[in-house]
Amino acid sequence: MSLVRKAVIPAAGYGTRFLPISKAIPKEMLPLVDKPVIQYVVEEAVASGITDILMVISRSKRAIEEHFHPAFDLEAELEAKGRKEDLEDLRRLQSLAKIHFIWQPKMGGLGDAILYARDHVGNEPFAVLLGDTVVTTKDESRPLTRQLADVVEQRGGSAVALQEVSLEKVSRYGILGGEELEPGLIRARQFVEKPKPEEAPSRLAVSARYVLSPRIFDHLEKTPKGKGGELQLTDAMASLMQEEALYGLHYEGQRHDIGNKLDFIKANLHFGLQHADIGEALREYVKSLS
Repeated sequence: MSLVRKAVIPAAGYGTRFLPISKAIPKEMLPLVDKPVIQYVVEEAVASGITDILMVISRSKRAIEEHFHPAFDLEAELEAKGRKEDLEDLRRLQSLAKIHFIWQPKMGGLGDAILYARDHVGNEPFAVLLGDTVVTTKDESRPLTRQLADVVEQRGGSAVALQEVSLEKVSRYGILGGEELEPGLIRARQFVEKPKPEEAPSRLAVSARYVLSPRIFDHLEKTPKGKGGELQLTDAMASLMQEEALYGLHYEGQRHDIGNKLDFIKANLHFGLQHADIGEALREYVKSLS
């Protein structure tokens, strides 16, 4: 099987739930303590063996490009002031992977964003990491994207990350149903986008990480647009599932979705409490509030 070495990070959405700040600042650039969300996503990809990343962006997202672009004047300033640790962090950021950018001129759904990556990906499996979601795993040595890549490299087909949600929330997600091949690994037989609770094949929801077969592009091309004129990735995956295997990995870990204000604040608490510089002081502050 082909190795998974390329990734696509969709980051073109307007982030309207974060207005007014998201008018000029990409939601993917909002900080979790001292790093923007998009950097955590890129670091997960790199730690999973990805060497080549395409980010799909749109108007007002140039700050993402600038974040990963070399800043020689800033490097010179840090070097002159003897700030070696900050200088090393900056240079490491700029050498994480080959990072490319392409513009999605009009919002058309996740499936449409991924279609822009067809020429970049070519004929090999690739990872998709949503740019506004950070995922932590119980086994820190095996990021979620790496776990999905292992499934595809060993078995072929495509693989998606799954988390169990409550029955009343299944209508918010793409829900996968199928047979368990081994603990946590499911061979998909049904894939339904936002089903009614009584029609859901399970409570296992797709969770922000995918490793996809390149054949997904053919199915995206022929999939009709859905509600709001958007091209849904789940519709194309349900079609692809009729031709080749789709696996779901029910992983041990936590999804930090910064697409809304409450979860963004929760994520900052989560990472802040683990931060070497401020963790203990933050813990004491939180205790004082209660």
